[in-house]
Amino acid sequence: MSRTTIDRRPDRVARGAALIVGSVFLMSLQDAVIKYASADLPLWQLWLLRGLLALPALIAVAALRRPAPRSSLARALGGWPLLRAGLLVLMYLCLYAAVPVLSLSTVAAGFYTGPLFITLLSAVLLGEPVGRRGWLAVALGFTGVLVVLRPGGDAFAWPTLLPVLAGLFYACAAVATRGRCRDAAPVVLALALNLALLAAGLLAGLALALWRPTPAEAAISPFLFGSWAVMGAADWGLIGLLALLIVGIGIGLAAAYQAAPPVIVATFDYSYLIFAAAWSYGLFDEPPDGPTVAGTLMIAGAGLLVVQR
Repeated sequence: MSRTTIDRRPDRVARGAALIVGSVFLMSLQDAVIKYASADLPLWQLWLLRGLLALPALIAVAALRRPAPRSSLARALGGWPLLRAGLLVLMYLCLYAAVPVLSLSTVAAGFYTGPLFITLLSAVLLGEPVGRRGWLAVALGFTGVLVVLRPGGDAFAWPTLLPVLAGLFYACAAVATRGRCRDAAPVVLALALNLALLAAGLLAGLALALWRPTPAEAAISPFLFGSWAVMGAADWGLIGLLALLIVGIGIGLAAAYQAAPPVIVATFDYSYLIFAAAWSYGLFDEPPDGPTVAGTLMIAGAGLLVVQR
């Protein structure tokens, strides 16, 4: 979209910016709820039940869309939408494996290396030019990651690499979306993701039921290896909230990128770092330390360089 078009539609640009900020706020809230629930409920139980509750809502949205996409479920089960969904499942797996043991600020800093990986993968796989500013952004972001993770120091822990790996899977999914899924309706891609998460929760739950890990094995990572928990009213409330959040996030992200140029929308995507730091401090009393703040600012600055290229 040209600059002239942007100037002629300032309200749409403002709408796109507001929608992406609202969407990443919901994303940060979702991650905070997952972190809170991880003390009592295993990940696979959350994924399975959330997916079951969100599925009817997504099907209803697909049916109400004008023009309604034909055979939304069939399209969602197509090759590239499912491959993209699988990459996002791996992203969430890495992300939520880290959430119980790391602060949200650290998780956010590692995860938002995603735009830097997108730059590299787009240059290699899609042949898109990077330029000096793009490579400067990659170097700055990589330096920021080193500042946050502090490899070789006493503060380094291997789980801090998981959000970075999540950022890589996110980048692969983004490149697949751009290269192979650009013509798919957003609700179809959302359906594919929800079905993939639901299937992952079901298969992992069945595998754990057959494996029956010992208490010592489950203690390695209760969030991943814990047994199905008995749920009360509060737990069902959290599952319902997560289902609403995943539907709202999917719709909000799609609407944001439809309302304004992606380069503008992506700039506001980095507000997630602010929201994650706020939840981390306000809900879990985990204030970010100096290196985490410095590294996060470097990663955010690198991201801004990438999206403003």
